[in-house]
Amino acid sequence: MTSYTFNAQPLAMAIALAAGIALPATAEIALEEVVVTAQKREQSLQEVPVAVTAIGEDALMQNGVSDITDVQKLSPNTTLQVGRGTNSTLTAFIRGIGQQDPLWGFEPGVGIYVDDVYIARPQGAVMDVLDIERIEVLRGPQGTLYGKNTIGGAVKYVTKRMNEETRITLSGALGSFNQQDVKLAGSTQIADGVYFGGAIASFQRDGYGENVLTGKDQYDKDVLSARVAMEFTPTDTVWIRVAADQTTDNSSPKHGYRMNADLTAAPVLDSVYDTESNMLHDNSVETSGFSLTAEWQLSDSLVLKSITAYREGETETAIDFDSVNRPDFDVPAFYKDDQTTQEFQLNWEGDNANLVSGLYYYDGSATGAFDAVLGFINLTQQVAGSVDTKSLSAYAHYNWQFAPDWNLSLGGRYTQDKKDAEVYKANFLGTYSPLFAGKYNAGQPAAVFLNTLTDYSNDDSWSKFTPHVGIDYQVNSDLMVYATYSTGFKSGGFDMRGDAASLPSTVDGFDPETVTSYEMGVKSDLFNNRLRLNAAAFYADYTDMQVTVQAFTPGGGFSSAVLNAGKSRIQGVELEASLAMTENLLANMTLGYADTEFVEFISGGVDVSSDRDMQNTPDTTAMLQLNYTLPFASGAELVFNPTLSYRAETQIFETPSQIDQDAYTLFDMSATFYSSDQKWQLSLVGKNLTDEEYRVAGYNFGGAFVTGFYGAPRTIALSGNYNF
Repeated sequence: MTSYTFNAQPLAMAIALAAGIALPATAEIALEEVVVTAQKREQSLQEVPVAVTAIGEDALMQNGVSDITDVQKLSPNTTLQVGRGTNSTLTAFIRGIGQQDPLWGFEPGVGIYVDDVYIARPQGAVMDVLDIERIEVLRGPQGTLYGKNTIGGAVKYVTKRMNEETRITLSGALGSFNQQDVKLAGSTQIADGVYFGGAIASFQRDGYGENVLTGKDQYDKDVLSARVAMEFTPTDTVWIRVAADQTTDNSSPKHGYRMNADLTAAPVLDSVYDTESNMLHDNSVETSGFSLTAEWQLSDSLVLKSITAYREGETETAIDFDSVNRPDFDVPAFYKDDQTTQEFQLNWEGDNANLVSGLYYYDGSATGAFDAVLGFINLTQQVAGSVDTKSLSAYAHYNWQFAPDWNLSLGGRYTQDKKDAEVYKANFLGTYSPLFAGKYNAGQPAAVFLNTLTDYSNDDSWSKFTPHVGIDYQVNSDLMVYATYSTGFKSGGFDMRGDAASLPSTVDGFDPETVTSYEMGVKSDLFNNRLRLNAAAFYADYTDMQVTVQAFTPGGGFSSAVLNAGKSRIQGVELEASLAMTENLLANMTLGYADTEFVEFISGGVDVSSDRDMQNTPDTTAMLQLNYTLPFASGAELVFNPTLSYRAETQIFETPSQIDQDAYTLFDMSATFYSSDQKWQLSLVGKNLTDEEYRVAGYNFGGAFVTGFYGAPRTIALSGNYNF
């Protein structure tokens, strides 16, 4: 019998030579091992058969990562952007799957987690980086280990664990647009086996633009965030953490830049960050939470873990769809939500197998109301409602080394979801209903009730089994290949904007959407761990997609419908590479390609798939970064970090429109100085140094109101921290 041995190094050498890279043979250089918890247990990144990007504390600093949206450029086929209207509402898409509409009652498609606690709502999900050990981005459906609403993937914040060492870190930043950030974080041992820690931060910045009517800031930042925690190790086998956090965002409401002449042919403004909104009101987003995490080492091979958490949020905002000095289409709104979650994990580690299993319970409530003030026809439509969700699931993920160098993974999760909804919509003659008139229409009479369009209560439940099958083979000590079949789903629900008068079927709600994904990948550390080359190719069938369609009605109001529009196909490739070119020079590269196509898109009983495309999903994303360390004789270091990131043409919604964004490239660069004793660091960070103008969101209502929201202009900040 003839045996064959595959050696990936010639291929990798060819790639390196094609890029003009020479590798000195004598240098003792190696990339560091990266540990992740993508599969809910600690593993080396190179042993995890999942497409995952991990960004550690040093990389976060050197890339100037201030909040989750800065991670977008570091992960292929990933969109993480600030949504319309506020500074802290997240729009997240991975591999073409996500959720742009932040309305209460809708579910996200990318799960956000803080220390394994699920963050159910996008409001407040643009979290600032505060005492973080690393951020992990998991691409592809994570339906077995993470459950519903991770149909596109998951983003995990992992905070630091405490130890006997007392640490206090004072950080700050001064930068463009009067940026003034201050952070204080630390932890200490207060008794034998008892640790206390916390962090508090203030993030302040003037606006990139202004409301030209009042001079009030646009795109400013006013955020206060705090977290405290206690950890206990009462015995060698028990670890407990109690944590609480709160964030208050009082930044100004973010109104759009009007891209076209309005109904009176008024000219557009000079700066894309300016507006002329008549909604001169405050914006507030408050989120807070509490968690209790406990781990008990039952034996050398068995660990029981419990995660109990409660979170709540409250948002008050003003959205000016028309962005002119009239209430043509103004929307004052408020949202409230709360959630209680409980997860029990039982993890077993054997000689040639391991098991991650658990039970998960979610009980959440989301409520809200808004006025759609249509001043050009002297009509207001009030929308209000609530949805209560209860979800229970059981899961298991088993990994078995059935032969030398071969592993088989089998997983499954069964989820039972139930929702109870109340939806109300009514017409009022005039501007601002009695619910909002007192604040937004001071001195003027409230609008007068005309008629009810929607008033119903309904409930529904769904159950889903999401299996996973995977196999991986350790070709040699440097190379692992894998193939997986995985599934996921996003919960069904009820349209809080539903207009039963024009669409009676809205009372029946909409169904879940599902995805089936096939992935093949490679994880490799080559040339004595000098080149890390990870790649994945994927294909996904995405069915029963929930698509929100809104339009003005013949009577002058607007109607909304959430359609399970049809099917799409998503396929693509991802490449992540890190190369230690010399002892002091590291090169990083990412490349993502996503080929998306609607196979079926039913709207009004007609298949319009040929006229639609996936939203927030450029077909190509790429990043090229150099990291050069200049050592000093004293032991200090200066690290230079220039970065180019590219995003191809992006369609903001499924239907092409004027608000879509052309391809663009951003150039960022930082220089970070580390003292010889590692007690202090100083970093000069420049972002978007070529001052590229690019849209990240927008509205287009039939060409009548076309507004855009834009990414940050060129900014430069000097930041530093001191470790006491």
